[in-house]
Amino acid sequence: MASKTMDSYRHGAEISKGDAECKKKLGELLKELSLPNGLFPLENIEQFGYNENAGFIWLVQKKKIEHTFKKIKQVVSCAAEVTAFVEKGKLRKITGVKTKELMLWLSVVEVYIEEASKEKITFKTGTGLSDSFDVSAFELIQ
Repeated sequence: MASKTMDSYRHGAEISKGDAECKKKLGELLKELSLPNGLFPLENIEQFGYNENAGFIWLVQKKKIEHTFKKIKQVVSCAAEVTAFVEKGKLRKITGVKTKELMLWLSVVEVYIEEASKEKITFKTGTGLSDSFDVSAFELIQ
Protein backbone atom coordinates (compact mmCIF):
# COMPACT_ATOMS: atom_id res chain seq x y z
CA MET A 1 0.00 0.00 0.00
CA ALA A 2 2.81 2.43 0.85
CA SER A 3 4.52 2.03 -2.52
CA LYS A 4 1.20 2.66 -4.29
CA THR A 5 0.92 5.97 -2.42
CA MET A 6 4.49 6.93 -3.32
CA ASP A 7 3.86 6.05 -6.95
CA SER A 8 0.91 8.43 -7.00
CA TYR A 9 3.33 11.31 -6.23
CA ARG A 10 5.31 10.46 -9.36
CA HIS A 11 2.30 11.14 -11.58
CA GLY A 12 2.67 14.49 -13.32
CA ALA A 13 6.32 14.90 -12.33
CA GLU A 14 9.05 16.42 -14.46
CA ILE A 15 11.56 13.63 -15.12
CA SER A 16 15.20 14.05 -16.14
CA LYS A 17 17.46 11.25 -17.33
CA GLY A 18 21.24 10.91 -17.49
CA ASP A 19 23.81 11.77 -14.84
CA ALA A 20 24.74 15.27 -16.07
CA GLU A 21 21.16 16.43 -16.62
CA CYS A 22 19.96 14.95 -13.31
CA LYS A 23 22.79 16.58 -11.34
CA LYS A 24 22.04 19.91 -13.02
CA LYS A 25 18.31 19.73 -12.19
CA LEU A 26 19.01 18.55 -8.64
CA GLY A 27 21.50 21.39 -8.11
CA GLU A 28 18.98 23.94 -9.37
CA LEU A 29 16.30 22.59 -7.04
CA LEU A 30 18.58 22.54 -3.99
CA LYS A 31 19.55 26.15 -4.70
CA GLU A 32 15.87 27.12 -5.02
CA LEU A 33 15.18 25.43 -1.68
CA SER A 34 18.16 27.19 -0.01
CA LEU A 35 19.85 23.84 0.69
CA PRO A 36 23.54 23.01 0.07
CA ASN A 37 24.35 21.66 -3.40
CA GLY A 38 26.39 18.71 -2.11
CA LEU A 39 23.64 17.26 0.06
CA PHE A 40 23.14 14.25 -2.23
CA PRO A 41 26.57 12.77 -3.08
CA LEU A 42 25.12 10.42 -5.71
CA GLU A 43 26.99 8.86 -8.62
CA ASN A 44 25.75 7.70 -12.01
CA ILE A 45 22.25 9.12 -11.54
CA GLU A 46 19.91 7.56 -14.07
CA GLN A 47 16.73 9.45 -13.22
CA PHE A 48 15.63 12.49 -11.24
CA GLY A 49 11.93 13.21 -10.80
CA TYR A 50 10.26 16.23 -9.27
CA ASN A 51 6.56 16.70 -8.72
CA GLU A 52 6.39 20.38 -7.84
CA ASN A 53 2.71 20.26 -6.83
CA ALA A 54 3.31 17.48 -4.29
CA GLY A 55 6.81 18.65 -3.36
CA PHE A 56 8.10 15.13 -4.03
CA ILE A 57 11.49 14.18 -5.49
CA TRP A 58 13.18 10.91 -6.31
CA LEU A 59 16.63 10.01 -7.54
CA VAL A 60 17.66 6.69 -9.04
CA GLN A 61 21.33 5.77 -9.34
CA LYS A 62 22.96 2.63 -10.74
CA LYS A 63 23.82 1.20 -7.33
CA LYS A 64 23.95 1.99 -3.62
CA ILE A 65 26.93 4.11 -2.56
CA GLU A 66 28.71 5.12 0.62
CA HIS A 67 30.18 8.60 0.94
CA THR A 68 32.23 10.33 3.62
CA PHE A 69 31.69 14.04 4.11
CA LYS A 70 35.33 14.82 4.81
CA LYS A 71 34.90 18.11 6.70
CA ILE A 72 32.78 16.41 9.37
CA LYS A 73 34.04 12.81 8.99
CA GLN A 74 30.46 11.56 8.63
CA VAL A 75 29.68 8.45 6.55
CA VAL A 76 26.37 8.17 4.71
CA SER A 77 24.88 5.42 2.60
CA CYS A 78 22.55 6.25 -0.28
CA ALA A 79 20.39 3.45 -1.70
CA ALA A 80 19.88 2.96 -5.43
CA GLU A 81 16.70 5.03 -5.00
CA VAL A 82 16.31 8.03 -2.71
CA THR A 83 13.00 9.86 -2.18
CA ALA A 84 11.94 12.91 -0.18
CA PHE A 85 9.32 15.59 0.17
CA VAL A 86 10.82 19.05 -0.22
CA GLU A 87 10.00 22.55 0.89
CA LYS A 88 12.01 25.72 1.43
CA GLY A 89 14.98 24.84 3.67
CA LYS A 90 13.77 21.29 4.38
CA LEU A 91 13.67 17.67 3.20
CA ARG A 92 11.24 15.41 5.03
CA LYS A 93 10.04 11.80 4.89
CA ILE A 94 13.39 10.87 3.32
CA THR A 95 13.90 7.26 2.24
CA GLY A 96 17.11 5.59 1.10
CA VAL A 97 19.63 7.60 3.16
CA LYS A 98 21.41 6.28 6.25
CA THR A 99 24.17 7.65 8.44
CA LYS A 100 26.68 5.66 10.44
CA GLU A 101 26.77 6.37 14.17
CA LEU A 102 29.34 4.27 16.00
CA MET A 103 28.59 0.81 14.60
CA LEU A 104 24.94 1.40 13.68
CA TRP A 105 23.35 2.57 10.45
CA LEU A 106 20.45 4.95 11.19
CA SER A 107 17.91 6.14 8.62
CA VAL A 108 17.93 9.88 7.97
CA VAL A 109 14.30 11.00 7.80
CA GLU A 110 14.58 14.79 7.83
CA VAL A 111 17.10 17.51 6.96
CA TYR A 112 16.49 21.19 7.61
CA ILE A 113 18.05 24.62 7.99
CA GLU A 114 16.40 26.87 10.59
CA GLU A 115 15.59 30.43 9.55
CA ALA A 116 17.36 31.79 12.65
CA SER A 117 20.62 29.90 11.98
CA LYS A 118 21.32 29.61 8.26
CA GLU A 119 24.91 28.44 8.92
CA LYS A 120 23.77 25.14 10.48
CA ILE A 121 21.99 22.19 8.90
CA THR A 122 20.27 19.56 11.06
CA PHE A 123 19.86 15.88 10.26
CA LYS A 124 17.19 13.90 12.11
CA THR A 125 17.09 10.10 12.23
CA GLY A 126 14.14 7.75 12.52
CA THR A 127 15.08 7.12 16.16
CA GLY A 128 14.57 10.80 16.99
CA LEU A 129 18.28 11.58 17.30
CA SER A 130 19.49 14.67 15.51
CA ASP A 131 22.78 16.40 14.89
CA SER A 132 23.67 19.79 13.39
CA PHE A 133 26.67 20.65 11.23
CA ASP A 134 28.05 23.64 9.37
CA VAL A 135 26.27 24.03 6.03
CA SER A 136 29.68 24.50 4.38
CA ALA A 137 30.45 20.79 4.94
CA PHE A 138 27.80 19.97 2.31
CA GLU A 139 28.70 22.54 -0.35
CA LEU A 140 30.30 21.37 -3.59
CA ILE A 141 33.09 23.57 -4.85
CA GLN A 142 32.06 24.71 -8.32
